[in-house]
Amino acid sequence: MSEKKIAIIGLGYVGLPLAAAFATKYKVTGFDINSKRVNELKKGIDDTLEVSEDQLNNVLTNNFDQKGLSLTDNLQDIADAQIYIVTVPTPIDKHKIPDLTPLYKASESVGKILKKGDIVIYESTVFPGATEEECVPILEKFSGLEFNKDFYAGYSPERINPGDKEHTVTKILKVTSGSTPEIAEEIDELYKSVITAGTHKASSIKVAEAAKVIENSQRDINIAFVNELSKIFRLLDIDTLEVLEAAGTKWNFLPFRPGLVGGHCIGIDPYYLAHKAKEYDYNPEIILAGRRLNDSMGQFVAQETVKMMLKKDLNIKNANVLVLGITFKENCPDIRNSRAIDVVRELQDYQMNVDVFDPWASPEEVKDEYNLDLISNIEHADKKYDAILAVVAHSEFKNLDLRKYTKKTALIYDVKGLYPKAQSDLRL
Repeated sequence: MSEKKIAIIGLGYVGLPLAAAFATKYKVTGFDINSKRVNELKKGIDDTLEVSEDQLNNVLTNNFDQKGLSLTDNLQDIADAQIYIVTVPTPIDKHKIPDLTPLYKASESVGKILKKGDIVIYESTVFPGATEEECVPILEKFSGLEFNKDFYAGYSPERINPGDKEHTVTKILKVTSGSTPEIAEEIDELYKSVITAGTHKASSIKVAEAAKVIENSQRDINIAFVNELSKIFRLLDIDTLEVLEAAGTKWNFLPFRPGLVGGHCIGIDPYYLAHKAKEYDYNPEIILAGRRLNDSMGQFVAQETVKMMLKKDLNIKNANVLVLGITFKENCPDIRNSRAIDVVRELQDYQMNVDVFDPWASPEEVKDEYNLDLISNIEHADKKYDAILAVVAHSEFKNLDLRKYTKKTALIYDVKGLYPKAQSDLRL
């Protein structure tokens, strides 16, 4: 097994940590169509912050034939691999329908260089059946090879948690699967060689695909439940976090908290399962209800802000508001599918002047993705704010004295429960 060469297609939040892990024992080539990304990684720079400079430099090599990690944007540089692992994004379109374009393109690329005996493993989140029904036919078409005779497939769902430095790729138990019993065993042994947490070999590719897509669907539904509780308890004038703390004293109460649900997993994956269910004329009511509720929270936060500002006799039009955080979660630079932008846009619709501060986010990426200019430092702000909303729980925000940046009667909305209750006017 150690003699086999591995190619990782896609060097983002999932692909790079995986490539670095495999490179400690195998010859690994990381391929990405983004030349800028490849060149930065060759210098030891990972702007996702998932792999440290030291980790990267320890495995990097310019020799495609020796153990370690080589990097390229040239497809021919991975043509001699025997194992291809696809880790490209699987987003949704504006209609919330799965967009498998990156997966199709990656499959075409692999198909062009696929050889007899090769194994193609997918890690991208998909609906059950996608690997064998959507990807394999593309591999067959572009390679001219026959599935399960000339080449084989597997699925091992990614479990990367962006920004989490404790549960890194090798420390999270890995689900594996293969298109034949023999290939399933080979794939399981491959991952087992670098995943210290161990593996779970699923009985089929479809089972592995389904397991992945329900992991985040389950979290989505649980968060939707506590988000709905926060709406109810607001009407009842009860503090939601105090209720959850009290309920949490029961041994089997699940510790979910309300908030904005974005990112490339929880906010996306349920739509993949719902899409497949609808193909079979089943309308997944709970899954979609959870999605609708979580997608509504940005608007809810903004509307509650306006209501409380009115109660405090604050002007709405032209009010100066500071939003803390634009990434999809705390201590992570990932802005993909961030729902903090929903709060910003809703406040802007009320004709408020909204500043956004986020020390983790790339100003260039935020400008490109959301056409939004971040302020560089709130210490240098030339104004006092009428309202501050803490919507992302970055560590840098926890010790801020927010009243230092506000007018005397300003509103402070602690959306994430970062501060003691007495320090804010509202908590979600």
